[in-house]
Amino acid sequence: MNSSQKIDSNLLDEILDKMIGTVAGSKDEIFIIGEQSRQQYESLVEELVEIKKQVNTVIDEGDKLEVQARLARNRLSQVSKNFKDFSEDEIREAYEKAHKLQVEHSMLQQHEKQLRDRRDDLERRLLGLQEIIERSEALVGQISVVLNYLNSDLRQVGMLLEDAQQKQDFGLRIIEAQEEERKRVSREIHDGPAQMLANVMMRSELIERIYRERGAEEGFKEIRNLRKNVRNALYEVRRIIYDLRPMALDDLGLIPTLRKYMDTIEEYNGKTKIHFQSIGEIDGHRLPPRFEVALFRLAQEAVTNALKHADANEIAVKVEVTCESITMIVKDDGKGFNIKEAKGNKDKKSFGLIGMKERVDLLGGKMTIDSKTGLGTFIMFQVPYHGT
Repeated sequence: MNSSQKIDSNLLDEILDKMIGTVAGSKDEIFIIGEQSRQQYESLVEELVEIKKQVNTVIDEGDKLEVQARLARNRLSQVSKNFKDFSEDEIREAYEKAHKLQVEHSMLQQHEKQLRDRRDDLERRLLGLQEIIERSEALVGQISVVLNYLNSDLRQVGMLLEDAQQKQDFGLRIIEAQEEERKRVSREIHDGPAQMLANVMMRSELIERIYRERGAEEGFKEIRNLRKNVRNALYEVRRIIYDLRPMALDDLGLIPTLRKYMDTIEEYNGKTKIHFQSIGEIDGHRLPPRFEVALFRLAQEAVTNALKHADANEIAVKVEVTCESITMIVKDDGKGFNIKEAKGNKDKKSFGLIGMKERVDLLGGKMTIDSKTGLGTFIMFQVPYHGT
């Protein structure tokens, strides 16, 4: 490396360090805003629960006062019509009682209106805080992608690419891939554990009321249902963690992890039978990490597509290892699709196919797809591999 290259490298490192410091500082500030909003949100939720209780209490008191005031007005009307039959004290007492109850009822109505206004204001503020929390979480996630890119990928990009255009394309591909993965995880958490936990929160608020209004048996029944929801949410969280990076892949290697994954996903799905078969042995009993991760993700994506889009009854996964290559076949008996139409569409299925194609290309291999509507789908990945 000549002196000019060293100067350029040092200058790039200096710029990157400044960028990383600025971005990291922004991430911390956004995180603090999100946490403060979350704390305020929880505090307002508690206040809202208390306000709702007060509203219910005031309504009950108002109903009772309304009955008493109506009786007092009837009494006053009776006295007024037949005032000769009542003493002056009785007339005054009837008037004062009716007036007093009317005043109390009016004050209670005003108090109820204030409570309702406060309740509505709290609900509006909670919506605003929820939006702030969601935006802050999204921004922190996006900034984390940028920081990872700046800290790792961009520092190595100069040794891997030849010109500025290649550097830009490479960086964008990394960011897009990471962002897509984060969107997928965010979507799974939102549709799975987040929805379940929201349901748990709502049902937990109902338990006390059910216990009070319907009795202990109904209350305990609701608690049992609540426990079931919590257990399902925990199972979903563990499944998402496993999808992100199964620890068995680092400990056991590709084949045992694939076998365990197929058993797990078959049990979770319930209605689709998944057959797994491996042929041949890997020299040294382990593939290089980049092969293991890429091949696992390819199998995961292909099986997930078959489960989500194909309505398959059976899925067969076969891995064959030779001294020169690794071949993986994923075949299902589902409804299939038109390959030409899928390539032209920008839907989730086509993006999944593109992602698999890119993974295979990075390994120097090739991907073959054969699918027809109503006749299932056949996908084959062939990756060159020379065991050592």
